[in-house]
Amino acid sequence: MVIFTFLLLLVVYLGITLVFEENGLLKYFELKEKKMELLSEIKVLQDENLKLKEEIELIKKDPFYIEKRAREELNLSRPDEYIFLFEE
Repeated sequence: MVIFTFLLLLVVYLGITLVFEENGLLKYFELKEKKMELLSEIKVLQDENLKLKEEIELIKKDPFYIEKRAREELNLSRPDEYIFLFEE
């Protein structure tokens, strides 16, 4: 009976330790979820980085792209042109 009680207490202790300790299952699942969030964020940043690199190449190689961006974002025009801005 004493051995059974000892083994039961040992199993309970190990179970609690395994789940609730600093490096237990709860911490493991928390870290696993955090890892997935960070991997997702890395993917988004990599995609954004790729788009920016492509845009840099366009700016370096295509003067018409620079003109297009200046017209669209800064409302610039050539001296003989008029710009009409409409509210949306």
